[in-house]
Amino acid sequence: MTQKRVAITGAQASANAMRQINPEVVAAYPITPQTDVMHAFAKFVADGKVDTELILVESEHSAMSACVGAAAGGVRAMTASAANGIALMWEIIYIAASNRLPITMNVVNRALSGPINIHCDHSDSMGCRDAGWLQFYSESAQEAYENTLMAQKVSEHPQVLLPSMVCQDGFITSHAVEVVDLLDDATVKNFIGNYTPKYPLLNYEQPMTSGPVDFYDYYFEHKKQQMDAMEKAKTVIHNVFNEFEKITGTHYDFFEGYQLEDAETVLVAASSSAGTIRVVVDKLRSQGKKVGLLKIRVFRPFNNELITKKLENAKAVAILDRSATFGGFGGPLFTEIRSAFYEKTKKPTIINYIYGLGGRDLTVELVQQAYSELEKPKQGPTVRTLGVRE
Repeated sequence: MTQKRVAITGAQASANAMRQINPEVVAAYPITPQTDVMHAFAKFVADGKVDTELILVESEHSAMSACVGAAAGGVRAMTASAANGIALMWEIIYIAASNRLPITMNVVNRALSGPINIHCDHSDSMGCRDAGWLQFYSESAQEAYENTLMAQKVSEHPQVLLPSMVCQDGFITSHAVEVVDLLDDATVKNFIGNYTPKYPLLNYEQPMTSGPVDFYDYYFEHKKQQMDAMEKAKTVIHNVFNEFEKITGTHYDFFEGYQLEDAETVLVAASSSAGTIRVVVDKLRSQGKKVGLLKIRVFRPFNNELITKKLENAKAVAILDRSATFGGFGGPLFTEIRSAFYEKTKKPTIINYIYGLGGRDLTVELVQQAYSELEKPKQGPTVRTLGVRE
């Protein structure tokens, strides 16, 4: 195994993972800030570095529809999108999962309109959290690259056969240049392996249909199979993480702690915010404060038993959500994690911060504020905002 160290953006990192996977079909439609992923991949197509049929469609709804048709036909299919584009393909997002098609989509997280906003929050992917897709969140360009490779392998596992979203923060990660270690093509090809679909539509010797009318006599059973596949995906993800660790030397987990072992106050966050929090953890640790970070890498399937184990020794936990659930009690990460502790006798005090909507910066000062308030978590509401002008 060899690695090539390059300075590239998160979007280019995702495109390089797609190049090495070498899918037979990629459907593309531009939307900021995802467009750079497809620009980079289209250059690979033009330069003959992939065998992919790149389909330029008229909308994101068509992009996901093309991927559904290609995957049902028995080939690897990928795409990328963001925000309003994901909202437009909403109908087909459910169809892709319900038809058990292992499509991988790079999601460059962006706020949903309106008012129109092209910057980062997680309202797009979090809106899809119950659509039946696996969801991986990337702190850096390196993770966007590696998560894409691992997600592809997980999705295609015969016990899973579910599509994957690999998320990175719009502009913050997608357009920032970072140092990324790319694996050599042969290593990736060996890791990904061949994909042999079980029931391809183009198998002329065994004609079949996919996604027909499914009323009350069978629909419930098919939904139960999807639920079971999500549960089985936990073990498959764990095994794929371990396999990839042997290649890169990096440890991967659903939730990854930093200075967590003896931490009394912990912040939980996904994607690029974890990097900012890590800087503050180091600063506060140097002052003798027992603070820590828990980063979310995999949100779907949600590993409730593991996250309670990771956080059970903390006195107080603040969960940072970069999306709002209007009318709900707290953000999506908060509701999942707080619910996971319901039957536990040993549990921390848990509060929630909604932050960073529409691309508003999570500054070092705001993270310090969160840690400071976490020292007395009960002095204030359970669900709060961080960084909004009151």
